[in-house]
Amino acid sequence: MRIDKYLWYIRYYKTRSIATTACKKGQVKVNNDVVKPSREVFAQDVIELRKNQINYKLKVNDIPESRISAKLVDIYRTDITPKEQFEAQELLKYAKDYYRKKGVGRPTKKDRRDIDDFTDKNE
Repeated sequence: MRIDKYLWYIRYYKTRSIATTACKKGQVKVNNDVVKPSREVFAQDVIELRKNQINYKLKVNDIPESRISAKLVDIYRTDITPKEQFEAQELLKYAKDYYRKKGVGRPTKKDRRDIDDFTDKNE
């Protein structure tokens, strides 16, 4: 089975065209080789793919006949992604500055609502 089709079947990508694009960009490796979307995948292959800044590592157990439900995905693949990948993703969340500093710039919609609520309570 083609690698792009396999990744779509086991629900790592929402559409097959997204899986194909990921392969073309070099985000998918099979047995440590960057692959084209047409590369055949077999049982016992190790797939590495980069998605959402996480390097997933999968072992192919079997090839599905068609796209499968999310409950049955574990039958066809084993996730061997190191836990450090997910921990690094958690650290990225805290490292980003999601909110601006207080008192800098225009009020956000939430800030404006809080101000309106505060002034309505005082009246």
